[in-house]
Amino acid sequence: MKALVIVDVQNDFCPGGTLAVAGGDRVAAPLARLAARCATAGLPVFASRDWHPPDTAHFQDAGGPWPVHCVRDTPGAELHPDLVLPPEAVILSKGVDPQADGYSAFEARDEAGRDLVELLRAAGVDHLLVGGLATDYCVRATVLAALARGLRVSLLTDAVAGVNVQPGDADRAIEEMVAAGAQLTTTDQVTVNGPDQGQGGNG
Repeated sequence: MKALVIVDVQNDFCPGGTLAVAGGDRVAAPLARLAARCATAGLPVFASRDWHPPDTAHFQDAGGPWPVHCVRDTPGAELHPDLVLPPEAVILSKGVDPQADGYSAFEARDEAGRDLVELLRAAGVDHLLVGGLATDYCVRATVLAALARGLRVSLLTDAVAGVNVQPGDADRAIEEMVAAGAQLTTTDQVTVNGPDQGQGGNG
């Protein structure tokens, strides 16, 4: 069974945020539409979020690589308003450990403390549809972690955007994900009850 995994579509990663990704807000609407389709078809929908403490080694003021962003219980950590999720969607929080970056959604947990592996196993999921922010960091980490666990992955190319700290980082991340076995598709091409049309990777 498939499941949709939406990675970190939060205000601080969208234009106007403290760690804005160019075009990051544009991923929200297609992911919301696909989330609604998945829910109607009875497929699980998961949305991860960075949920950092105010003091974390992840931030530049403590020697980390990033400006302060997505601090728990702040407006910047909220999901983008265009990302309208079905009521049954499961929110997973990551980056809560002040000593861990928490890039991958597989490091996230729900309110009951269950991680994504446990939730996917309980739902009988073997194929992930992945989109969100940012292509070259948390999306990449999530996709590679899924593939390493033997899951099929379809990367939603119209619903990702990259930080591109170095020019071309996002494109190189996509190449790496495909080389590891990911399939490329779009939110419109995805079928919620059958094989997807797409290219590359594990078909």
